[in-house]
Amino acid sequence: MLSSAIYRPPEFFAPEEALLPRSGEIRPFRTQLLKWVGNKQQQADSIIRFFPKSFGTYFEPFLGSGGVLGVLAPKHAVASDTFAPLVQIWQTLHEDREALKRQYAERHALIAQTGKKAAYGQVLASYNKKPNGADLLFLCRACYGGVVRFRKNDGYMSTPVGAHDPVSPESFGKRADIWHARTQGARFLHLDFAESMDSAKPGDLIYCDPPYTDSQAILYGAQAFSLERLFDSIAACKARGVYVALSIDGTKYSGRKLCDIPIPDGLFEREEFVDVGRSMLKRFQMDGRSLEDHEVRDRLLLTFRHPP
Repeated sequence: MLSSAIYRPPEFFAPEEALLPRSGEIRPFRTQLLKWVGNKQQQADSIIRFFPKSFGTYFEPFLGSGGVLGVLAPKHAVASDTFAPLVQIWQTLHEDREALKRQYAERHALIAQTGKKAAYGQVLASYNKKPNGADLLFLCRACYGGVVRFRKNDGYMSTPVGAHDPVSPESFGKRADIWHARTQGARFLHLDFAESMDSAKPGDLIYCDPPYTDSQAILYGAQAFSLERLFDSIAACKARGVYVALSIDGTKYSGRKLCDIPIPDGLFEREEFVDVGRSMLKRFQMDGRSLEDHEVRDRLLLTFRHPP
């Protein structure tokens, strides 16, 4: 297992132009490495089309499952998260993807030995005893809907096993190869979002996908997350010429509820809405009952008015 200590390079990448793929030139990239609630991979094309046409280094300081990073596949990126076990997965993918494949295969093999529920329980107990990326990798692929949630009183992961069968080691190995290639330009770091964003230079682009204040209090890191602190970091980035795009709560209940977010006046120049379909977290909370009334649209807030 890789160390979870914060790694600070002497400096991040020098600004270079990173051109986006034009619509229609490539098929949408939908192969997921991790199952993760709030994953933006299905919506990444809709989000990316609002990005600047060119920018320097791409920053994603709330990495999660890296849905936008994987679709964008930037030449240079700083991909970070405050959740150490999650960062360990990405660092292993980057530095030794064969080791990542072995970690998944070893835990998947327990299913044939003990059954899926018992295998999941064994890995979950191992993770809760000592949180680590190798166990988390299997758990997020095998848990219900990728809802990696934690009990408030002790921090234990408490998501039950999913009804689906987790992907085979062979399928996961192919996914690891694809994601390794698509993220070669990224540096994966265990950082607080503000520390990562402070390193962005004029002309760089930051995409923020933080825990949502209206719906994600049970998810990792959400209880300690401060939206006000994020707005302060965004304001500092905007002041020095860094482009920032923020996904945040939008509308719920098929548009009947507009989430009330205390957005500072003048911080953002443009607001768009992106359809994200039906909430997997709400499906989890409703135990699989009908979600016809739970169509969700996210806000996409931009510190620039038109793609430069």
